[in-house]
Amino acid sequence: MTNQHSENQKTLKNIKDLIKDEKVAMLTTISPDGKLMSRPMQTQEVELDQEEIWFITKKDTDKYEDIKLTPAVNLAYAGSSYVSISGTAELVQDSVKKKEYMNKVVEKLLNTSADDPDVVLVKVTPEIAEYWESGVNVKTVKEFVKKVTSSKSLEEGNDLKDTVHFNRN
Repeated sequence: MTNQHSENQKTLKNIKDLIKDEKVAMLTTISPDGKLMSRPMQTQEVELDQEEIWFITKKDTDKYEDIKLTPAVNLAYAGSSYVSISGTAELVQDSVKKKEYMNKVVEKLLNTSADDPDVVLVKVTPEIAEYWESGVNVKTVKEFVKKVTSSKSLEEGNDLKDTVHFNRN
């Protein structure tokens, strides 16, 4: 179990390292009519060990309404590598975090301030992620899955896959 935990932490660190410099994620939501909609969102904080990726938006947006109806989302990061994270979004009102995440760029983009009651945080809890690491001659695919009941559900012997078990306290 310790070896599995160690591997999970290594994979989580690798994914966090891949997205730490990518400031913008494409957030994909499901619209009321079942269409997939993707929008660029500035990442405010990435805490994979806490199972949290944070964004800030306003209530009067389609993405807010989409998340209220269907919290299943996907985040896509593209840069020197590619990361896709599927998870569950939660709309959070936290005045301390709003003030922490608000900066001049976000104020201009949203045309508001942290004190605006229309400002809301989006917390994404990751469930499944895939990443493709770009290299000179190698492209590696790794996958971690949060809700796996058995390691036998993954293809055994596939050394391109990893499983991460998130620890909830």
